[in-house]
Amino acid sequence: MEEKKLGLRSVVSVSVGLVIATSCLVSLGQGAGTIGVVFIGAMIIACLLNMTTVASLSELNALMPNTTGGLAQYTLASMGPFPTIISMVGGYLICNILSSGVEASIFSYAMAQTFDLPIPSIGYTLIMTVIVMIANLYGVDMFAKIQDLVAFLLVGSMLVMGIIGTFKLGTGTVVNQPMNMAGSFSDVVSMTAVAFWLFIGAEYVIPISKDVKNAKRNVPLGMMIGLALICLVQSIMVLGFHNYTPWEELANSPAPHLLYGMNLLGKPGKLWMTLVAALAVISTQNSTVNGLSSICQGMAKMNMLPQAFAKTNKRNVPYFGVIFVSVFIFVFAVLSNNSSDAISFLILVGSVFWMISYILAHIDVLILRKRLPKAPRSFKSPGGPILPIIGIAGTVYMILNISSDPTERLAIWLMTGITFLILGIYSFFWIKYKMKMPVFKSVPVEKVMAMENEMYYTIRKKRGIWR
Repeated sequence: MEEKKLGLRSVVSVSVGLVIATSCLVSLGQGAGTIGVVFIGAMIIACLLNMTTVASLSELNALMPNTTGGLAQYTLASMGPFPTIISMVGGYLICNILSSGVEASIFSYAMAQTFDLPIPSIGYTLIMTVIVMIANLYGVDMFAKIQDLVAFLLVGSMLVMGIIGTFKLGTGTVVNQPMNMAGSFSDVVSMTAVAFWLFIGAEYVIPISKDVKNAKRNVPLGMMIGLALICLVQSIMVLGFHNYTPWEELANSPAPHLLYGMNLLGKPGKLWMTLVAALAVISTQNSTVNGLSSICQGMAKMNMLPQAFAKTNKRNVPYFGVIFVSVFIFVFAVLSNNSSDAISFLILVGSVFWMISYILAHIDVLILRKRLPKAPRSFKSPGGPILPIIGIAGTVYMILNISSDPTERLAIWLMTGITFLILGIYSFFWIKYKMKMPVFKSVPVEKVMAMENEMYYTIRKKRGIWR
């Protein structure tokens, strides 16, 4: 039986699914509360920078289609196994599991604040995690059905709530406050690091591109549409914030979306925004579990992770990866439970991990263009090297300005550095003694593509090259 293919709508849903998350609502509130409506300018800059990343990843996907590991395989072909393992384990696995755990923690806080039930807050997270895990074990069709519905309700709810606030149609008291809290344009630019978190994750479409109809058109187009849609909806939300929520309260609130809902429509508004939080965590966790299990599967095929991650169930789902990711999302949710400071810090740390992986994607494009200039590509990032270079420069700037607090900024850099040092030591020994490959030597594209076939690992294992 031929598997059902995903259309453009599903691609947009997946793109939106991970990007619009509860932590994004927190970042949106903190950014708007700090500089006012002009935060929309920072959002547009961050959105455009992320579009350069989407363009680079779309080109890489066009050069190496149907690869389950995505960025892992692109980096292996351009820079070799060492930066691949460091970037993927640190920049994707740890970062995404950590951020999804934080999402779940924010969700449990919102549920406990809204519903007075004899359930510990972390209980809501456990229920949600189990439901999403079981759904993903049923395969890509079930994943897409959940994602389409949740993304529609999530974006629709945010859009309606934003419009009600923008046109002062709420039942709450309208606030009279300035639109611009920034002292200069540089203040707006410096907030792009906060705005960046609002747009990361659209590339989760890449691992499922093999299940997409007309992937060469729908994958890049769907990601671009998703980012533009998110920017529009969140801009309308900022205008709503301006009319109903004092900037200072918004910036200092651990759950600005609940504050806005309460100020806008009273108790019904708070319930509505709790629903939005629930939809956001379902959407985020659904995209994360599906995307990361596929990425882990691809890395296991390259012997970069234990072979358990490559095994699939009768629905062709990498079940070990689905269960592994779900369990550790819950673990990080427990660690950050009821701590707004921990949540804020972990979001910023996750941003830096993700930014580094985006920089590598741009570098991959530049290297493979030089090495394989005539290789067929159904999509190519326009403007030659300009967009990748702009993407690299903009992302480095955001890493250097990840926090306005020098102490917190140093702590973020230190935690990132220590994590990558540990991963570097692990990667060196794993590559040298387990993979039996040169640590820094790139792998030809055709060889990386061959790794998708199960026979590649079987043959190398029989020859005693991989164990």
